[in-house]
Amino acid sequence: MRAETRHQLKQDRFSKATIQVAEQTVHWTVEHKNKLMVAGLVVLLLVGAALGSWYYLAQQDDKASVDLSKGVIALETAVRAPGAPAQPDSPSFASTGDRAKEAHQLFQSVIDRYPHTRAADFARYFLGVTAAQLGDNAAAERELRAVGGYHNADLSSLAKLALASLYANTHRDKEAIDIYKQLMSKPTRTVSKSAAEIELAESYRAAGLTAEAKKLYQQIQKESPQSEAAQLASTKLQDLK
Repeated sequence: MRAETRHQLKQDRFSKATIQVAEQTVHWTVEHKNKLMVAGLVVLLLVGAALGSWYYLAQQDDKASVDLSKGVIALETAVRAPGAPAQPDSPSFASTGDRAKEAHQLFQSVIDRYPHTRAADFARYFLGVTAAQLGDNAAAERELRAVGGYHNADLSSLAKLALASLYANTHRDKEAIDIYKQLMSKPTRTVSKSAAEIELAESYRAAGLTAEAKKLYQQIQKESPQSEAAQLASTKLQDLK
């Protein structure tokens, strides 16, 4: 197998693992954790075209991917129960804030050291998510808006979903609603139409637009009656009665 092909396969496997964590992470910022996201997504990471620079770029991508994985692992590390002692053989954090701070620093390091790699694009998304977890809404908005403008539609839509959640959580309902509508009109492999619809309905509900929320929940039930989204919509409709 040619070296270039091996590298591409390695990058594809890395991309799949990273985007799956990204899907989970964005749902730490919204109410419906681990729901409605498309599983098994493979986002292709393109290698530089120029033969003379390919080896250097490949080496940089490999190093960046390793460093990015450290931040991802930190985000997946357990948080100890209040007052529980740390266990040497079981890594953990004392609080979600400590975990977010550690991961944030690791993602920033990827961007600083490998700014032109694909891993840096993922790192910037995670940087926005962890900034929100740390309460730095201005930084979170800046990073998520930047990633939302990337050409990679799958990563961009995840960033927009997280940004809309940030707006919803900071009472910027109109801006959140506008983004959810955009995501509904242009679904991707990471943010389906039903996922955007559920979040839009929740935004309507939070803004006191109960009639609009009910209408959207009913639409979800009609479009995909056997889906998890429809089941969630049914529960939400019961709550609105």
